[in-house]
Amino acid sequence: MKLLYWLDEWVSLSRGEQQAKLPVSGGDLIGDVFVKYNFVDLTKPLLFTFSPAGTNIQQHDLHADFAPWGYHLAQKQQVNIIAFQHLGKSNWFRNRNLIFFIEQLATLLSPFHTKLGYGLSRGGFAVGAFAKLLQLDQVLLFHPVSTKNQQLVPWDDRSSTQFAQQFDWQSDYADLDLGDARGYIIYDPTNKIDRLHAKRYPQLTHLRVFGMGHGTHASYLNKFGFYKQVAVDFIRHQQIDIAQFRLQTKTLRLKEEYYQSLNKANVNSAHRLALLSTAHKILTDEKEQHVQEHQAKIDIQPLIDVALKHQDAHPNDAIQLLEVAQQLVPDDPLVELKLKQLE
Repeated sequence: MKLLYWLDEWVSLSRGEQQAKLPVSGGDLIGDVFVKYNFVDLTKPLLFTFSPAGTNIQQHDLHADFAPWGYHLAQKQQVNIIAFQHLGKSNWFRNRNLIFFIEQLATLLSPFHTKLGYGLSRGGFAVGAFAKLLQLDQVLLFHPVSTKNQQLVPWDDRSSTQFAQQFDWQSDYADLDLGDARGYIIYDPTNKIDRLHAKRYPQLTHLRVFGMGHGTHASYLNKFGFYKQVAVDFIRHQQIDIAQFRLQTKTLRLKEEYYQSLNKANVNSAHRLALLSTAHKILTDEKEQHVQEHQAKIDIQPLIDVALKHQDAHPNDAIQLLEVAQQLVPDDPLVELKLKQLE
């Protein structure tokens, strides 16, 4: 537990001496979780990340340059980071040694004035469960999981819930406990289990993204930088520009690839496919209206002027310019007339 020993000495120094000791980085193996930290500046936030399912690292995969989930993101934003990477497939951060470590860690973080938590699904559970203990100020959670205690969430019948029953869900830190933390929870409201988990976080701002599922499309959404951009805004400003978020999700939904991916992922659910079909039609209509509104604002007169100026010396170039103008505004009578004359 090198981190605890270092923090115990460091926290007793004056603030100036603390800053002079930075940057510092390192890693610890705590039970079945690898912890990597990087402290760079006392004036910057301290970010906690917990890895989601699907990042099934084994102990033999660890090496000097290994970076847990979220670690590089924090480095790029030049904030302080403590990243928790679970080892193995079925791991819900319930190891007693890890819990003891976090309890000790929480007492040594007073020099950091702003503490943030970020996690997806399983990682989001851990952020919520340890938020009060770590005195987090703001959290960002995707694909909510509040607990795997079946007495509290009897409607969560996922296979992951059954696998998770090998752990103790009755003792401390087995359910959400946000303390005074505020922030955001982002989920698909058509996913019943996610919606019910999200309801258990009333103090967070709920941002809904129809069709994003629960983890199924994580790699697809990541392809368009969806998670990264939202997380970057959260880390930099400790808030999300909701208007920009709405625009981003709308832009994503206007991509045909998005629906192709969703239809493929939900091929065995007639109900989900019907919902997606309805949503797709609505968005197709919106897209067509958006294009029409955009075209109405386009001024093609400069293209026409250049084409007319050079139509005698360079008729082929003039035709190409007019064809571009026609693509922008298909029903313009002047463009159509000039094209017929030149052709």
